[in-house]
Formats: sequence, structure tokens, C-alpha cells
Amino acid sequence: MVVPILKQGPYLIATIPTALTDADLQGLRDGLVSQVGRCRSRGVVVDITALDVMDSFAVRTLRDVAHMTRLRGAETVIVGIQPEVAFAMVQLGLTLEGIGTSLDLEEGLTFLEQQTKRKVKDGK
Repeated sequence: MVVPILKQGPYLIATIPTALTDADLQGLRDGLVSQVGRCRSRGVVVDITALDVMDSFAVRTLRDVAHMTRLRGAETVIVGIQPEVAFAMVQLGLTLEGIGTSLDLEEGLTFLEQQTKRKVKDGK
């Protein structure tokens, strides 16, 4: 399943509609990293609201997305982590340490705006 990547101003938004295979997750990762450069994006939102489970590969892939896009000059925020998913992640020791998270898309976009303003202010 191909996850659509939408451009909203200086940001990219990828909404994962359902659980993805490992190959689909890798395709999403590669697509986002590529699109950041092509669209000159300053931020990426990955919306996982529809996911009711996340395995270690999915968490690792989201971490990779965040680190790779940061190397390309864009911040990443993960939005929509369901309470059950958060609970299971903590129980399994899976973390998104160092990666921005927000409750929903609106808060995620606000987070990215604050991050990009901070970068400009700090001269990075």
C-alpha cells in the first residue's frame, strides 16, 4: 500500500491509514526522505492515528524517518499515537526518544512552526 504524501506549505504530511507491511514502511521512509529534498520541506508530519498496534520495526522505521529528514534539514513530528499503542510501546521498551510527538495534526503543525521559527532565530 502506498501512503500518500501531501504537501501543505513548507510541510509534508503522511497519514498512515492502516497497518503497513515492512516493505510499505520502507517505501514510506524512502518517499518522505526523497520528497523533503524535492519539495524543500522544513517539516514532516507522520499521522498514525489509525494504527492500533506498532511493532518494533515500525517504531524503528519512524525513528529512521525522523533522523534522516533531520539530516536533510527538516524536523519530523509523529501525531495521533493512540493510548493503547503508547501503553504497549512503553511495556515493550519501544521509544521515540528525541522525536517530536503531538496529540493530533493541528498540534503537530503548530509544533513544526515553533521548531522552524526556533531554527531561524538560532541561525541553524
